[in-house]
Amino acid sequence: MILSIFNYRLYINHFFSLNLKTGVVKASSTDPAINRTYQELAEHYHTAIMPARVRKPKDKAHVERTVGIISTWIIASLRNETFFTLNELNKAIKGKLAEFNQKDFQKKSGSMQTAFIEEEKFALLPLPGSPYELATWKKATVQYDYHIIVDKMYYSVPYEYIKYEVDVRITRKIIEIFYKNFRIASHMRLEGKDGQLSTIPEHMPIQHKQYLDFNRNYFMKWAEAVGPNSLAMVKALLDSYKVEKQALKSCMGLTKLADQYSIERLESACKRAFSYSPRPNLNSIKTILKTGQDKLNTFATRTTGVDKVDQDSTHGFVRGAAYYGRKDK
Repeated sequence: MILSIFNYRLYINHFFSLNLKTGVVKASSTDPAINRTYQELAEHYHTAIMPARVRKPKDKAHVERTVGIISTWIIASLRNETFFTLNELNKAIKGKLAEFNQKDFQKKSGSMQTAFIEEEKFALLPLPGSPYELATWKKATVQYDYHIIVDKMYYSVPYEYIKYEVDVRITRKIIEIFYKNFRIASHMRLEGKDGQLSTIPEHMPIQHKQYLDFNRNYFMKWAEAVGPNSLAMVKALLDSYKVEKQALKSCMGLTKLADQYSIERLESACKRAFSYSPRPNLNSIKTILKTGQDKLNTFATRTTGVDKVDQDSTHGFVRGAAYYGRKDK
């Protein structure tokens, strides 16, 4: 374990002593801007990143020299050996690294391993309980329904941030939302069918919390109590949208029509709508209720001349000549 920690520290010292563009976004002698991912890695392991000064090779001379010596010694030691798998090669390198760390210094007593144990080990902090998980960042604008979209999934944000631009941190399991570096929301990442919602009740305005129970099961039970035609209509609405959230809005509109016109008229309107089309929509129900077609037992048509239409016809909205302004002579 000591060898692996030492190797890790050596790698960190070498890697972060550089001023490479992917590590340092903006170079500065007093306040350099560190790459966000690198900064998160350092914070996770309680490590400070101290970039070398630009065009100051002496700032990292000791690290560069040590890495060069180790690399040359290990490569030279293994130059005549043949390896058939990467695991074999890594095992051999690990053994040579342990051997190098135990070699005595030429000009002073001890070795690299004893120097580490006596001078550095006491200052090490314990490793975190979980390894660092690489994350990606994106920006998103909070929509009017206090949700943001990440990979076609919806995640809620406190409604006070509607219309604000936020930063989203995405890992394999977690979605975190930040505003000005302050975390305002966190969700488990959704998987599966597009359009799923992760809504936290505390993010909702008070007047919206009453809609939490208005899900697919709620509307199915409501329609079943109204009548078979209303139930068929709700099923048609739920199946007509790829995103369930949109379908639930249409179902909510259907319940409002029942409040406005009565559940009896809604049931009759749904029956009439299915006689017009096998896939009616909410606008069809609105039109039928508004024009009073749900109150008609049969299609009202003229029965003279070419305007006569069979009362058993299943065609919808058949208009005679009188509708277009022709007058009988």
